[in-house]
Amino acid sequence: MAFIDASSGTLTRVAGLRVGYVSQKLELTKILPLTVRRFFEIAHRVSNEHIQTICLKISIEHLLDKQIVELSGGQLQRVLLARAALNSPHLLILDEPTQGLDQQGLADFYCQIEDLRNDMGCAVLMVSHELHVVMSASDRVICLSGHVCCEGAPDVVSSKPEYRALFGTGTQGTLALYRDVHDHKHDHDQEHEHKSADQQSGHEHQ
Repeated sequence: MAFIDASSGTLTRVAGLRVGYVSQKLELTKILPLTVRRFFEIAHRVSNEHIQTICLKISIEHLLDKQIVELSGGQLQRVLLARAALNSPHLLILDEPTQGLDQQGLADFYCQIEDLRNDMGCAVLMVSHELHVVMSASDRVICLSGHVCCEGAPDVVSSKPEYRALFGTGTQGTLALYRDVHDHKHDHDQEHEHKSADQQSGHEHQ
């Protein structure tokens, strides 16, 4: 994840703000012995009781003594989610957290995110290409393709011509093919012009 300095505006951080972060993936060397429990302990100074409580919430208590490198993709993502939740964050940031998960794993993971949000009362900022999840479970959506195309409540964004030009209209913007093409201009004095993609990229999320 690259951090880019803002070109304008201001950012004010609330005193004492705690942030939890789940990366898109984590590269681990197989020659480093590291159990899930130890992975948690070196990340935060928390008690074993607290670790156990978080693991129970995310249903990974049976993984505590397993080696990190032995985990499946879905197990590792749940471990990363638990690690991010250990400091009871006010803001939970998720960067494509479900990449590589199958349909059941994806559904379970999002249920766990929802449960954590309800339990901890934290805000969730998620980067995702899974439009059916974003549009159905978010309070606010920001649609990006090189720049901010449109933003707002899901029902507002799904009706925007910029959104429909990018993701199609066959499913009313709720479930669509991702098209990595962006050639319209934002000009409030002229009509938006769109050119359909010659080739669709990505895949359909169901």
